Amino acid sequence: MAVALSSYIPFPCVSWWAAIAGNDTLLLDGYEHFEKMTYRNRYYLAGANGLLTLSIPLQHGREQRAAMKDVRIDNKTRWHTQQWRTIVSAYRRAPYFDHYEPSLEKLFTQPYEYLIDANIASILWFREQLRLNFNIAFTTEYVPQHPGVNIDLRRNMKRKPRANFPQYYQLFADRIGFQPDLSVLDLLFSEGPHTMAWINKHREILLETL
Repeated sequence: MAVALSSYIPFPCVSWWAAIAGNDTLLLDGYEHFEKMTYRNRYYLAGANGLLTLSIPLQHGREQRAAMKDVRIDNKTRWHTQQWRTIVSAYRRAPYFDHYEPSLEKLFTQPYEYLIDANIASILWFREQLRLNFNIAFTTEYVPQHPGVNIDLRRNMKRKPRANFPQYYQLFADRIGFQPDLSVLDLLFSEGPHTMAWINKHREILLETL
């Protein structure tokens, strides 16, 4: 049985899904320490004026060294409303946005106390939309190397240049250029039900970009 180990991530990027899709089980690590400036509380989209970085605000800011399972969201900032408005503004003209809008909006109306709850809600939503069947399991302690893990994605948690990333239709590519390896939301709004077919077609190249 192939197992992928990962941090809890909100709205994971395209290459992350290419790695996860080939496994039977996704093992999520809630005992690793939160690290600032990583995918653990942020995701990337494309807007009319360039790359959009959306971050889930945290109590005690970015400097905390708590285990992921203990990191609390700062809900005083109304981040749900702000981020949903940003997504609608950027993607309302995308080919498949209307198809996913009703169920996706519900994620931004739920009260999340802990970061891992918000992150897993987005993963579960994508699993349904992408029609994937992997199981989800959870660590019970922090272990640098888990036996039986096929791929450990905890070390690939910062955005970096992606050379030769395969391109697909993006709304603002003619204005800002193609933006590689965004949240899979970007791909989903363009490819709709064909998203996993696209990922599987380019899977080998996508895995090289991790």
